[in-house]
Amino acid sequence: MTPAYRLLDIVHATALARAERRLQREFTILFDANTIHRYLHDSYAQIGARAAVQLYLPLLAERFARQQLHARAKVEGRIEHTKPVVLFLCAFNAGRSQMALGFFEHYAQDRALAWSGGAEPSGALNAAAVAAMAEVGIDISHEFPKTWTDEIILAADIIITMGCEDSCPLIPGVRHEDWVVDDPAGLPVAEVRPIRDDIDQRVIELLASLDLAVTS
Repeated sequence: MTPAYRLLDIVHATALARAERRLQREFTILFDANTIHRYLHDSYAQIGARAAVQLYLPLLAERFARQQLHARAKVEGRIEHTKPVVLFLCAFNAGRSQMALGFFEHYAQDRALAWSGGAEPSGALNAAAVAAMAEVGIDISHEFPKTWTDEIILAADIIITMGCEDSCPLIPGVRHEDWVVDDPAGLPVAEVRPIRDDIDQRVIELLASLDLAVTS
């Protein structure tokens, strides 16, 4: 009988191969196969080194690789990017920045792009933040803590920071806002709700500044 850990390796290898084929179809005109392979497998290794749950690593790696490839394509002028890109950053990318990302994507309805990252990404999302967001009908459970890359930073039109202080990057000429928002780490859902609602209102105001009417 094949050991469980070997079965997981086989499942992951198959899933990664499929993910690589999808990325190649999507980015074939923009990047060569070796570049796509490297981004995918580097993403897999990076997330796998921290993730508390290993089962969905290929899917998470594919999503992170896709984000980085989009960012690099924009930075290098390989694509014309008309949608604004907003980057939400906090210390662990487990609570505040993930809630902000959830609200932004919910309201923006694909009219703008949003990414998130952390200075020291956690191994898992803040469970209370996930639960608080679910209460208002927004599922962020599919997200995952991740760091930022140079391409992602340079591709952002707006950088929103929350509590990462000097570790968060500031890029000359790029719009930056620092949101003073309480950290939900270690708090029960009842105490996360006011933080959630504060972030909700800030995201609505951010979208208004981009002339994007909020739709629920």
